[in-house]
Amino acid sequence: MEEQLLNLLMYTVPSIITGAIAYLFFREHMQNEEERRKFDIVKTLNKESLPVRLQAYERITLFLERISPNKLLLRVAPLSSDKQAYEDLLIKNIEQEFEHNLSQQIYLSNDCWTIVNASKSATIQLIRKAGMSEKIDSANKLRETILSEMIDKPAPSNAGLHYIKKEVGEMW
Repeated sequence: MEEQLLNLLMYTVPSIITGAIAYLFFREHMQNEEERRKFDIVKTLNKESLPVRLQAYERITLFLERISPNKLLLRVAPLSSDKQAYEDLLIKNIEQEFEHNLSQQIYLSNDCWTIVNASKSATIQLIRKAGMSEKIDSANKLRETILSEMIDKPAPSNAGLHYIKKEVGEMW
């Protein structure tokens, strides 16, 4: 009886060890295949989504360039000499540009979108601050004041442009 049990163990133990090793190798192979499939899917998605993301960055860059006070004031001329009307026109123009590009946020990182929002708000704040001055009594004076203020410091949109360039550079 002991001899039969010993024979049984001599055949069973190697079979169990071989089966366990085969199971481990098979499981490892299946995990590698799953990771390869995921990598292929991500690679394909990146290949298809990269042009769309780059286009979103381009549109936001154009937005930031267009709301830069120097370019905005040259593009949007006052309709009258009323400074409040001109201030409202400039802010309305910025808001329209922003709303036109609102959907691009889904392609940008949260940090980038936050900086774009901050750039827009800072530009509007700059216009409002200049418009609050008692010394300014016409649209042309408002224009001159904003332009002269931009000589001393960079436009608020420059921070957003810098961040976009950094983020796009990290995509490569």
